[in-house]
Parts: sequence; C-alpha cells; structure tokens
Amino acid sequence: MTELMRQPDKMSRIRDEIRSLIGENKHVQESDISRLPYLQAVVKETFRLHPAGPFLVPHKAVSDVEINGYMVPKDAQILVNVWASGRDPCTWVESDAFMPERFLDHNIDYRGKDFELIPFGAGRRTCPGLPLAHRMVHLMLATLIHNFGWELEIKSKEIDMNEKFGLTLQKAIPLRAVPTKL
Repeated sequence: MTELMRQPDKMSRIRDEIRSLIGENKHVQESDISRLPYLQAVVKETFRLHPAGPFLVPHKAVSDVEINGYMVPKDAQILVNVWASGRDPCTWVESDAFMPERFLDHNIDYRGKDFELIPFGAGRRTCPGLPLAHRMVHLMLATLIHNFGWELEIKSKEIDMNEKFGLTLQKAIPLRAVPTKL
C-alpha cells in the first residue's frame, strides 16, 4: 500500500484492472486473482523490494565447497540476504525503483523456481506459509483497492520509506492511510 500511495498512477492502474474484471458491486474472489496480471506484478514487486524477512533461514554447509572462487568451509553458517538480492543492480534494472511493469513481460515466479526472486526461500525448505501468503496478500490488496480510495492521514507529509531490520522487515514509521469512499 505504501508504494501504491506514493505512485497514484499505479494505484489507479491496479484499481482499473480489478474493476474491469470484477465490476463495482461484486467482491473480489480468490478465483479472480489469476486473471489480474497487474495485481500479481505489484505483489511480486513488493516481495522483491520489501521481503517479509531480510534473510532466509540459516543453513549449514555439509562439506567444504568452492563457489565462484570463494571457499565455504564445512559447518559454516550460510545466510541468504533476500533484501540485497532483490535490489541487486546486476539482476534488476533500476533496482531501487518500484516498477511492477517489470514482471508483466517476464514470467518470474517467487515460489522458489527463479532464484533472482526468493522471498520465501526455495526447494524443500521453502516457507510453509507461502501458499497462505500467496492467497491472502493478493486477495487483501485487491479488496482494499477495489472497495476504497486511500489518502494519507496527514496530507502534506512525505511518506517515509525507511525500514527497520530485524527478524522481520518493517517500515520504521508505519503508513497511516485513511480509507475513503469511492
């Protein structure tokens, strides 16, 4: 919501997509999500820029291994920095910009198949909450945008985008948005 509040044109685009498929007086259903490509792109871009956890669950090297000229010794703790990989300029054009459109022409998945976007991990240690998160994030975002307009609580203030790092990633100053009637 924060990124969409900062870029009203993207908020309008996602609302228009939802309303053209759903209409104005119906509720968004889980079965509608697969037919909303821009909504899916917004969620992917959000997971890329703002993953729930900045690091994946730590792993341990089971043997000595050399990766790209670096030696990783047996029993070394390995952390995957999801936050940094989502902002890697070698992988992502304008890596710090919120651009959901980047996912419209590329079928990059965040469920562990494409390693440039792995906010839930990959392989057999993928986050067990991924299926629930996939359904709920899309459905909640679509419902909030479809049913309400949104304004900042204090209109003259710039939205602070600083993040507070910990076990989870949070906004340093929470978004204070007010729903309005459409």
